[in-house]
Amino acid sequence: MPGSANLNVMMKTARKAGRGLLKDFGEVENLQASTKGPGDFVSRADLRAEETIREELMTARPTYGFLGEEGAEIEGEDPTRRWIVDPLDGTTNFLHGLPHWAVSIALEHKGQVVAGVIYDPVKDELFFAEKGEGAWMNEQRIRVSGRSRMIESIFATGLPFGGRADLPETLKDLGRLLPTCAGVRRFGAAALDLAYVAAGRYDGFWERKLNAWDMAAGLVIAREAGAFVEPLREGGDIFADGEVICANEAIFPQFAKAIRS
Repeated sequence: MPGSANLNVMMKTARKAGRGLLKDFGEVENLQASTKGPGDFVSRADLRAEETIREELMTARPTYGFLGEEGAEIEGEDPTRRWIVDPLDGTTNFLHGLPHWAVSIALEHKGQVVAGVIYDPVKDELFFAEKGEGAWMNEQRIRVSGRSRMIESIFATGLPFGGRADLPETLKDLGRLLPTCAGVRRFGAAALDLAYVAAGRYDGFWERKLNAWDMAAGLVIAREAGAFVEPLREGGDIFADGEVICANEAIFPQFAKAIRS
């Protein structure tokens, strides 16, 4: 099992932030019934989680940069290394009391993600990987699924909400993909979608309009589990475009053809 000093810091930090969020998640259920709703409370929980993560990581590695969803980016004294953090991926699920959300922490070195941790506190599942060391969930080595037939495969994506411009494209994707496969899931947390591809729970994943923190940790975990990970547009750039497609090697060509055609 990989266990570099950096990875250990990331795992410890993800668990600590996760414990705090789990307490807050217990509160959300009480707030669902109130007229005000849990909105403000969840925003504060999200900010608190990011503060916890930032403090832990910056204490352990004071020279690294830090890019998080909530705060302004911190330029590190070491320009080659930075943390990329989503303190609460799946905020909408969290807000509605749906138990599917995660803490995501990645380490980037010279523009490449070299380690990633995704922690789902509700299920106590910690997905992690370091470049060249394979992918793991808790104590278990994980691999992408071995399915090679589209009709037996399930895929994950995000569906555009609230007036986002990529709705027509996504509907076209679904129109091409649904007739060929065993189903498409929309669970509402991109980090966990990528982790689930790594664990063989999904056979593939694609999404548009993502931020670096939504996918940084998931990309290295999926790759280390044997997934093919590419920009959605051939020749594109995953982070710059905010688009990604990934699947096991056997299914990738057929899946990519359906999405890209």
